[in-house]
Amino acid sequence: MKIDLDKLTEAELIELNHRIVERLRFLQQVHAHQSMLEFSIGESVSFEPPGRPTVFGILIRYNKKTVSVLSDEGISWTVSPRLLCKVKDLPSRPNTGKIVPIKGK
Repeated sequence: MKIDLDKLTEAELIELNHRIVERLRFLQQVHAHQSMLEFSIGESVSFEPPGRPTVFGILIRYNKKTVSVLSDEGISWTVSPRLLCKVKDLPSRPNTGKIVPIKGK
């Protein structure tokens, strides 16, 4: 499909831009949702935050574009589902005993 942008008015270009941005946002949500469906609430997962060691935890909630993970240290993380890995056998790690409540719960 070819669109001759030279023939469009400024108002038409602005409208086209808004429709393109809206469509791209929708596609991003679809991809995020598809990634979320690979995981279940309560499932053990891991991810690697930049500049930090691997975080292990439990998936606790689906959000609109992200998921919430409660780490073994009791910290709640909001993570893109594309960054998660399933964990079958959790490596033995010391339990710190720290539990941080999640707001709104």
